[in-house]
Amino acid sequence: MREVDVMGVRVEMPSNQPIVLLREVAGDRYLPIWIGAVEATAIAFAQQGVTPPRPLTHDLLKDVLEATDNALEEVRITDVKDGVFFATLVLASGAEVSARPSDSIALALRTGSRIVCAEEVLDEAGLAVPAEQEDEVEKFREFLDHVTPEDFEAPSD
Repeated sequence: MREVDVMGVRVEMPSNQPIVLLREVAGDRYLPIWIGAVEATAIAFAQQGVTPPRPLTHDLLKDVLEATDNALEEVRITDVKDGVFFATLVLASGAEVSARPSDSIALALRTGSRIVCAEEVLDEAGLAVPAEQEDEVEKFREFLDHVTPEDFEAPSD
């Protein structure tokens, strides 16, 4: 397992599909995972420190874990099959719960938990970014600094 950081979320064009971008901590690979708009908003809220007036589902789950004294120890992105990613929540009690990576990432950001990814997943779906492409990555980081949760709302017809 390799530790990864959440770089942020963005909307992929022209599909208008949100993605979350993870980056290998001790390496040069990035892992894009296509996610839903609701999960993109939840991740963006957590990264920007936005507290909604009422708790979102991920906030509720965080509160349940705290109330039961069963902290989220780690999120593991364990597999990718036909473009679908799989994750596991590892709790302090030793329990492991299967979950979508997008929900797992949103919860990890709220709890400050570590996120790791299986080497096989990074080998299969990760993208190595050579040093000469770091400018593009920097532009993406700039975008992430200015994106808002409203950017993920569906357009009204």
